[in-house]
Amino acid sequence: MSFLQGWKGWRKFKQLPWQWRNLVFYSESGQDWHQFSGLIDVLNGEWRRKVCYVTSDPADPGLAREHPDYQAICIPAGLFLTIFFQVKQADVVVLTMMDLDNLQLKRSLHPVHYIYLFHSMGSTHMVDHADSFDHYETLFCSGPHQVAEIRKRETLKNLPPKHLFDYGHPRLEQVMREAEAWQAVASDSADDPQDPAPTSIFNVCGEELISVLLQAGFRVIMRPHYHSNRLTPQVINSLREEFSGHARFEYVERMGETASLLRSDVLISDWSAIALEYALGLGKPVLFVDVPRRIRNPGWHELGIEPIECSMRPLLGSIISPDHLAEVPREIGSLLGAGEEFTARMHELREQWVFRLGHSITDGAAEIARLADRQHSQRLARKANSA
Repeated sequence: MSFLQGWKGWRKFKQLPWQWRNLVFYSESGQDWHQFSGLIDVLNGEWRRKVCYVTSDPADPGLAREHPDYQAICIPAGLFLTIFFQVKQADVVVLTMMDLDNLQLKRSLHPVHYIYLFHSMGSTHMVDHADSFDHYETLFCSGPHQVAEIRKRETLKNLPPKHLFDYGHPRLEQVMREAEAWQAVASDSADDPQDPAPTSIFNVCGEELISVLLQAGFRVIMRPHYHSNRLTPQVINSLREEFSGHARFEYVERMGETASLLRSDVLISDWSAIALEYALGLGKPVLFVDVPRRIRNPGWHELGIEPIECSMRPLLGSIISPDHLAEVPREIGSLLGAGEEFTARMHELREQWVFRLGHSITDGAAEIARLADRQHSQRLARKANSA
């Protein structure tokens, strides 16, 4: 069925006229729909642009969207997705997929302008491979740290300069908006237990940590990243089954979900960039469990830049060793005591480290439209010159 669906999807894309291939979005998973939907809404609306949305996930919410200037196509992973990437003809392709041209999915043989959207505020050179972002024409950066890291790598490796657009982080803006709405209606819940704590370090010490929190009287929200569910489902399922009967335990699927973050008072995390969204967006503290760093690029020191996930840790909360989890309740109490002073500090930091707060999507859509227009003109010029 996947093979047949892939063939049908590829055949449908090939038959699209150029007006539908001027602007193409590609999604690996429906989990990324929240990264694209706002941009597509503005492009279809204010800019009146046709958008072709290609996804490899049959359950992608983008497949259900209806608009006269929008078409969605499913090409599952496999032979026809590989073919789609290698020979597609399009002006601009927007995606959140890292490592283009490094792994199975290659750049097209035809002139295509690739725009990469950073889906987190994290740094580019430690958690990701050294060359993860080398093969895109444009990168939509969340903050000045990503710009500095990309430019430094280009200098060190003598790479052609990319177009780096000061995009910002729409997910952070969403968290900020929902936090304001939540505060307006949440006064009647002031007597609830004070600290549901989402956490994302399940593979290392999840069982012990959740047990400590529950025994201390906290409510716990287990909120794994979808990659954890995909790569180590047995760990997530085991923890979910072990604690599912506890009255103060809750399991939440992510995919852009925000309500559990709003209901919590503290985030417990490891090196995940969600800590930046949480602290800067909600003004709430983070307790970091000091497990080993996530390192895909062993040469990350070469840039001479400390990753933002590391440099910001002391500013966003406190750090505790996994050997001292019994002290977690006390650490949480200390963090909650910081109050409004901590929140004010987070507001200052987000102004410093995030581009275009409040208008990233509108400005980002305008930039995508501009690049699509430029590519369209260049394609027509090539055609005229070859005639």
